[in-house]
Amino acid sequence: MSQKVMPEKWKAEEKFIKAIQVAFDLDEQVQYVIRREALDLDINPSERIRQILGLEMNRAPQRPRLSISLRPKDFQRLAEKYGLDSSDRKSIKQQATNDLQKYVEKSEFGNQ
Repeated sequence: MSQKVMPEKWKAEEKFIKAIQVAFDLDEQVQYVIRREALDLDINPSERIRQILGLEMNRAPQRPRLSISLRPKDFQRLAEKYGLDSSDRKSIKQQATNDLQKYVEKSEFGNQ
């Protein structure tokens, strides 16, 4: 049986391929504290969990991102809201980004 050769571009990712995702079922208070500490430390919650457990940090802090999953009907709704075609996902994302930025500017946290 011949062994498959890993493409060169994937070799740098090889150590991550062997990682196994572990989900912790914790009560809301524990989750809140960990998320809040991660936010205050400008790291993601999984990196905060690694710190708490005494594990090595995986990488330097990443660019902070928020994400949601959008269904086709969500894209349709946003396209109607912004007067765009529902297939123009890049423009929909940009308009949604603008809405989120405006939301924070108006909030009590916007001027911190």
